[in-house]
Amino acid sequence: MSDVKLGIIGGTGLGEELASGSAGPRHEVETPFGRPSDAIVEVQWDGLPLLLLSRHGAGHVLGPSRVPYRANIFALKKLGCTHIIASGAVGSLREEFRPRDLVVPDQVIDRTFARERTFFEQAAVHIEFAEPFCPVLRPMLLEAARMETGESARGAGGETAAGQPDTHATVEEARSANNVERPADEAFKVHDRGCYVCMEGPAFSTRAESLMHRLWGGDLIGMTCMPEAKLAREAEMAYALVALVTDYDCWRSLPGAASPAGGKQELLREIIGNLKAATANAMRLVRRVASLIAQRRESLRPSPAHGALELAVWSDKNRIPREEVQRLSPLWIRYFGEASGK
Repeated sequence: MSDVKLGIIGGTGLGEELASGSAGPRHEVETPFGRPSDAIVEVQWDGLPLLLLSRHGAGHVLGPSRVPYRANIFALKKLGCTHIIASGAVGSLREEFRPRDLVVPDQVIDRTFARERTFFEQAAVHIEFAEPFCPVLRPMLLEAARMETGESARGAGGETAAGQPDTHATVEEARSANNVERPADEAFKVHDRGCYVCMEGPAFSTRAESLMHRLWGGDLIGMTCMPEAKLAREAEMAYALVALVTDYDCWRSLPGAASPAGGKQELLREIIGNLKAATANAMRLVRRVASLIAQRRESLRPSPAHGALELAVWSDKNRIPREEVQRLSPLWIRYFGEASGK
């Protein structure tokens, strides 16, 4: 695929890092769904064109429910984006996913309810979404992880929700749940799978909810993967996610357990420190995978996502209003032919 153009959607941490360290043409894109979170910056890494977008906008002013997901994905499509690597901060629902680790998820549970979930408001469009992340991009991310860390990306071992998970930490563990002491030169860990539970937010889970998410089989809890991944599929763009683990979700705390020394402020400082470390690791991984894509773009096989709409439009195309076909033309015009009015 010689026309590969990679979009990078930076979430909490990585979005700010990309915005501060990137210089290039800034695209202010208008879409049928309003303007995206921020200007999209076009750069090149190793000769590969990249489109950089900060999900939460300049200054991180957009909460997860206020992110214009449809405008973001539509704008990237309009600029010729073919593949997306997104990032996002998450809490861990499993002991083995430690703060500062990275995870390349393979599944999603969608618990959002206040967001627009589709581009197609005047047609019945049913995309296939059993595997929400691209089977071309995910292996490349894991290969890049092996190159960066010198070891295989780690599977999520340990007890799963199908067994009898221990839902309580010791008091000492609860006090230091998010305080990760690691040697400065220790390679960061990348896990090769994980189920991301996407909640509405902006408040974090109650402890009961956190325990429920574990029983469902969730490994990570975040607020931004959906409907972003689903919209990317509707726009026929390959999509993969790098999750940045900042803390253990509240399932790991004992009811009434003492706060860390220094109280809530100390806990927040630890989480912010974990985010900074995970962001640095994610930047290394994203740059490495961009380099791999640049080297292989001529032979890169198409993603199944690139034909996602081929059989997904169930409406009679001649009955879909022409204005609607044209309004969404970057997404689906190639499937209409004469029905598009052209």
